[in-house]
Amino acid sequence: MDGMKSRAHVIVMGATNRPNSIDPALRRFGRFDREIDIGVPDETGRLEVLRIHTKNMKLDEDVELDRISRETHGYVGADLAALCTEAALQCIREKMDIIDLEDENIDAEVLDSMAVTNDHFSTALGVSNPSALRETVVEVPNVSWEDIGGLESVKRELQEVVQYPVEHPEKFEKFGMSPSKGVLFYGPPGCGKTLLAKAIASECQANFISVKGPELLTMWFGESEANVREIFDKARGSAPCVLFFDELDSIANQRGSSSGDAGGAADRVLNQLLTEMDGMNAKKTVFIIGATNRPDIIDSALQRPGRLDQLIYIPLPDEPSRLSIFKANLRKSPIAADVDMDTLARFTNGFSGADITEICQRACKYAIRESIEQDIEREKRRADNPDSMEEDEADPVPEITKAHFEEAMKYARRSVSDADIRKYQAFSQTLQQSRGFGTEFRFPDRPGGAAAAPAAGAAPAAAAFAAPVDDGESRLLLAALLWRLLPLQTTSMLESRGREKGPRENVASLGLRDTIRLDAVSQE
Repeated sequence: MDGMKSRAHVIVMGATNRPNSIDPALRRFGRFDREIDIGVPDETGRLEVLRIHTKNMKLDEDVELDRISRETHGYVGADLAALCTEAALQCIREKMDIIDLEDENIDAEVLDSMAVTNDHFSTALGVSNPSALRETVVEVPNVSWEDIGGLESVKRELQEVVQYPVEHPEKFEKFGMSPSKGVLFYGPPGCGKTLLAKAIASECQANFISVKGPELLTMWFGESEANVREIFDKARGSAPCVLFFDELDSIANQRGSSSGDAGGAADRVLNQLLTEMDGMNAKKTVFIIGATNRPDIIDSALQRPGRLDQLIYIPLPDEPSRLSIFKANLRKSPIAADVDMDTLARFTNGFSGADITEICQRACKYAIRESIEQDIEREKRRADNPDSMEEDEADPVPEITKAHFEEAMKYARRSVSDADIRKYQAFSQTLQQSRGFGTEFRFPDRPGGAAAAPAAGAAPAAAAFAAPVDDGESRLLLAALLWRLLPLQTTSMLESRGREKGPRENVASLGLRDTIRLDAVSQE
């Protein structure tokens, strides 16, 4: 490459998907001096790629390529080609019963009736993933807001943090504010922290990477930090993306508290985690959701604004929330009309969402057991009387009855004790008191709007002494301050003198006459 002359009209072009593995000598000026990054296409680029791949396909009139391009975040050209191929194969599978594979030709009527629809593309989206995330991504869970009972305020806050920046980015540009980066769920176990993260990943059209905290730690030196870097690189490459750290306390406990863990591997992982959070570009829409039931041991640097700044306490469900959880768990089950859900919600005070789910599962199990026993009895009767006429017998256990729930309630148990609830509530109150002013802050009223703001850096107390006061007022203020600042010896002397004289005579001995006003000032 160095021997080629500039007038030789020879251009050397190279392609790679691992640029950091190339020798630096090849990347200097005069050799491969122009580096062109062909990245992941945006929404407009994906739409153009889809139009190219579908120009020879017979599409139905209801196919919306714009919607498909919006839902395929992180897809490259090859992934979109695979998506179109899978949609076409799905269309062929539906017509396999009328296609004769042994014939050399297919009827023209069959070919005319075949067209790729929106449903075929939706099915293909469910089975295909971006190639950049195939090693990491889990299948986006099929969980919706309907599966989560109660927690309405938490749902609304999650929609504001995750869905609004994806669906309404122009609003953030209008008000000149970048969206929040992360959310930390904390609360008792079994209250739906992991379920909420699955629901927000399913509801918003973003990629979802689920990371279990302990699986980042390895026995090799430096590999744990490399795992964190790799996960964040993949999340940035497939933005908008939701990174969910389950059991965050396993890798984010307070630094310096982990002794004897192979040279402080957990501390190094936390340092790498903090560095990656700060290094995320604002243009890359990457959200971090952490879940823990031990918020007291998480490092405070992780909870500052700019990282996991939205701290959301998920408490035990109240009675309306418990009713919603019962209905969400049993919405696909046949329930007898005399089963009163309100009574179940009222008697399960202190139960978490997981405990209520266990009650529903146990009641269903008892109904299944009774149904199987009835079927065995019916088979025995038929075996004893083979000559009897077979009649269409009604289902003996058509639905879950009150008896099944009463039996399940005998074994119901609470997984969260009262002491644990008090501990979480105390932590939540302490966190709320340590952050901000609450509802106490108000802007001062300015009469007529003519009052000027105090100078920057001026002490608030200085404003009280800015107005001119007369001699009597100044002596009263000085006496009130001296009353607080007198040394202990003077205070004891005044106390001994106060035993002989009254408080008014005691103040008079200091040379002050207006004792009534002084009492009012000291009381203030």
